[in-house]
Amino acid sequence: MATRPVAISTLRTPFSPSPPPLLRRLQTLTRALASSSPQTMASSPAPKKVLVPIANGTEPMEAAVIVDVLRRAGAEVSVASVEPAAAQVAASWGVNLVADALLDDLAEADFDLISLPGGMPGASNFRDSKVLENMVKKHVDKGKLYAAVCAAPAVALGAWGLLNGLKATCHPSFMNKLPSETKAVESRVQIDGKCVTSRGPGTTMEYSVVLVEQLYGKEKADEVAGPMVMRPQHGEEFSMKELNSTSWNVGEDPQILVPIANGTEEMEAIMIIDILRRAKANVVVASLEGTLEIVASRNVKMVADVLLDDALKQQYDLLLLPGGLGGAQAYAKSDELIGLIKKQAEANKLYGAICASPAIALEPHGLLKGKKATSYPAMWNKLADQSECKNRVVVDGNLITSQGPGTSMEFSLAVVEKLFGRERALELAKTMVF
Repeated sequence: MATRPVAISTLRTPFSPSPPPLLRRLQTLTRALASSSPQTMASSPAPKKVLVPIANGTEPMEAAVIVDVLRRAGAEVSVASVEPAAAQVAASWGVNLVADALLDDLAEADFDLISLPGGMPGASNFRDSKVLENMVKKHVDKGKLYAAVCAAPAVALGAWGLLNGLKATCHPSFMNKLPSETKAVESRVQIDGKCVTSRGPGTTMEYSVVLVEQLYGKEKADEVAGPMVMRPQHGEEFSMKELNSTSWNVGEDPQILVPIANGTEEMEAIMIIDILRRAKANVVVASLEGTLEIVASRNVKMVADVLLDDALKQQYDLLLLPGGLGGAQAYAKSDELIGLIKKQAEANKLYGAICASPAIALEPHGLLKGKKATSYPAMWNKLADQSECKNRVVVDGNLITSQGPGTSMEFSLAVVEKLFGRERALELAKTMVF
């Protein structure tokens, strides 16, 4: 699926200076004229245009899920930095994002939807951006769809007077900051007219599918939601199927390796990194490519902390493989990575995988032999033992596996539970409104 890229990194890296403002505006205008040419219009309906602003302190899970899900639906998503003359922003939990454009260059552009991710101080940086405030107000005056999640409904939309007289929700810790003119509700996703609001990282996938439905209709929303393996009952306490239970207690500072490669599923990778860092684990993100930057499954660019060769110099308590078909194939072809996982398994140390990776990377190398596991449902037939594959998260001794993007949060929380205990996992789930 062709998509527009947003770069995501886990360390601060230099980036090329932006072109002069006049040149940027000419480039933007040229793209706009090309997209509205008669030939383009005659061949297919114009895609819905969506603006997703990002800022220093933006919650990366929310930003990535919104962008990924809307691109799955075919929307043309522009990720724009509100930071002055800086395309790269420092998001939460050590994750850096690089925007497609500067917000200043899109100030006169027209969108079908503007959706604000949350995170602090990301939401307050949105509030303080006069360019963004003016864009959103003009957008609302035109009767178009607008939305926000987590802290952003209260901190940004509320401060701009765009929730007055509406039912709205936000992160539980910001409910008392909603304006008195707003009817505060505790819905996981709230729609009131052209305004959609939601509560936090744990509700962002639901929120994003609702946005797809608002833009394209229920049939398209169902088409997008199905392959993501979303939870059938949102808001329920998460669980896992565990067999051959063993202690995962490796101390309060576990060292965790998360490899990434071209084709890695971005939502899965970012949720794993974000949630485990919230739990205070030391997460190292390693690139299997020749450079730190990789291009994920929907052209989201991620920048690793280290190259795999450098990562191999350290010892890890746990290795976790995100999914994505291209990423899983790259893992399977990496002698260095497979060798590391085999040593991990032989030493009865901890390892795991999600989505395509159990079937594509682990099974062919004998790393599921004698183990119960699951994978992306379309790949269950590649598992030698399919007896437990219908479970969303399966733990068998020192191995953990899971199904796809919609199970990534459960997968990550199950890892937290095994490493730190159920109480810490439930605290995190509550904080994320999962």
